[in-house]
Amino acid sequence: MEHIRKAFDAVAAGYDAQREYVIPDLRQFYGAAVWAAESLSASPAILDVGAGTGLLSALLLLKYPAGTITLLDISEKMLAVARERFSGCKNVVFRTGDYSWVNLGGPYDLICSALSIHHLDPDDKHRLFGRIFSVLAPGGVFVNADQADGETPYFTGKYREYWDDFLHSGPLDTPESAEIRRRRDTLDKNEKLSVQLSWLHEAGFSDVDVVYKNRNFIVTVARKEHGFPICRQD
Repeated sequence: MEHIRKAFDAVAAGYDAQREYVIPDLRQFYGAAVWAAESLSASPAILDVGAGTGLLSALLLLKYPAGTITLLDISEKMLAVARERFSGCKNVVFRTGDYSWVNLGGPYDLICSALSIHHLDPDDKHRLFGRIFSVLAPGGVFVNADQADGETPYFTGKYREYWDDFLHSGPLDTPESAEIRRRRDTLDKNEKLSVQLSWLHEAGFSDVDVVYKNRNFIVTVARKEHGFPICRQD
């Protein structure tokens, strides 16, 4: 994950400004994630996995202003942007670490992630879903706003064409657009949506579904049924 840390350290300062020109229908994408982030508590304990600059965390705190949220990310420079964003917020905690193996802590009422887990190798993704399940409180929810390959090479190619057309239509100049595609081609390790859903079921989640899909941009939600034990990771 060291190469991923370096890549996101390098783009931290301008990351948020580019998002709307990099992700098609960005507001609907994040809006679906926030909508799916349901909690039984008005003051939930929340973990943002691969939190980056804290964009998703900020939206979740608008929904749950009494909540406590932990931002976990491998890039200290991305978290530095998040620290500035949440300056003065006493209910926000920052942790630097590689969430593919670092202890997650918990228990949490809600765990979320946006545009991060697709950077992991398949085995690490699979294990992470199980680790997330283990630190969710009964009734807790895991929301993942991320990327997925098409179910066949044909659709994977079509989705890539759609994304390239979107990048070319935006205001980013050619060098920036080319750098975005380079990072996509070197850092992204997308998995089929069907495989990701099966991993969530295997992890133990009782309710699993897709609440948003725009080609390869997807939002999945998985709920932990009441009665399952919690395994705190210290």
